[in-house]
Amino acid sequence: MNRSRPAPALAERLQTLNHALSRDLGGGPRPWKLAWIVNAQKAGTFLFLALLMVLYGNTTSAAWVYLALHGSYGLVWILKDLAFPDPAWQVRVTLGGGFAAFALVLGWYWVFGWLLIASGEVPDYPLPTFAWYALCISLCIVGCAIMIAADAQKFFTLRLQPGLITDGMFRYVRHPNYLGEMMIYGSFALMVWHWLPVLVLAWVWGGVFAVNMVMKEARMSRHPGWAAYRARTGWLLPRPRV
Repeated sequence: MNRSRPAPALAERLQTLNHALSRDLGGGPRPWKLAWIVNAQKAGTFLFLALLMVLYGNTTSAAWVYLALHGSYGLVWILKDLAFPDPAWQVRVTLGGGFAAFALVLGWYWVFGWLLIASGEVPDYPLPTFAWYALCISLCIVGCAIMIAADAQKFFTLRLQPGLITDGMFRYVRHPNYLGEMMIYGSFALMVWHWLPVLVLAWVWGGVFAVNMVMKEARMSRHPGWAAYRARTGWLLPRPRV
């Protein structure tokens, strides 16, 4: 087996900062797993959005569609975690780390729904409303399928054969699970049609997702066949054939 290539210094520093905030902030006891924080937010999303609709008296089509998309995705996540939990989320964190993980990332996802529902109106989408809904619903459903399939393949494959996964969902792209998540949250941002979700996703995708992917590739580089696999695949989208 080859040695891992070093990760870029910037990615290492950003991951160290992310871990310091979301896992170690404040020091002291580690009473909960990071998965518990994530799952509480995911499971509570449907109820949170429904309560917002009652509070603001918003029964517009946009509010109902958003409730179905974001709320159902949270329940899908819980089913996924029950069937094949991601080991990365099982790390125990401090009290401060758990609150920081919610305040810096997870809580902002709830702001998406608040922006839409509190407005009481259907946003002025660039396409006819029914067409925009179809776009958002399609992105969310396909994104869920990609994310679930990739996570399931990774979980069950690595239990039997640790190493590089180069087939199935990973045949053409190296990070299909992240691609699925980005499609899902992209659909939420499109439904809200506001500048704030764009900023939130820019921070999460650039400061968390991209860092995790870079660090993951540095670890995977130790496996035989990595160079050839990397050359024929894309980061998030299939590499064009020449």
